Amino acid sequence: MLHSSLQSLIDSMPRGSRLVGLDIGDKTVGVAISDPLFMVASPMKTINRGKKLAPVIEEFKTLIKSEEVGGLVAGLPVSMDGTEGPRAQATRDLTREFSDRLGLPYAFWDERLSTSAIERFLVNEADMTRKRRKDVVDKMAASYILQGALDSLGGRF
Repeated sequence: MLHSSLQSLIDSMPRGSRLVGLDIGDKTVGVAISDPLFMVASPMKTINRGKKLAPVIEEFKTLIKSEEVGGLVAGLPVSMDGTEGPRAQATRDLTREFSDRLGLPYAFWDERLSTSAIERFLVNEADMTRKRRKDVVDKMAASYILQGALDSLGGRF
């Protein structure tokens, strides 16, 4: 079930549950998780999408149960001018599919520049090699997206 705002998504979730942030790419899905108070986002993992969705869904089912997840926040790849292209529609479609199969409500968060901001940080501040960046950039981008969404709440919890 799509929520028009992050606040309405949180209001629909069971008390004490967490949000999962998603950075959906063509080949992988970066995953981050919030604390139960919706203050801090932490990178979790990167899931390879492969050709079939079923293994990805099974991995999410395990995560949802073990981490008490109550909702999804997916980064929406909007163009710099605010328009949505094919990647945004693919993200909408896959997020809707996740929601339907996992039984979780969801909302979108504008992810403009999230991956490039993480790449810059990993190169300039963390001095990571290209290989190591490839391993962490998606889950870090998911965390960046989720933290932006949480910060927009202004500590209301």
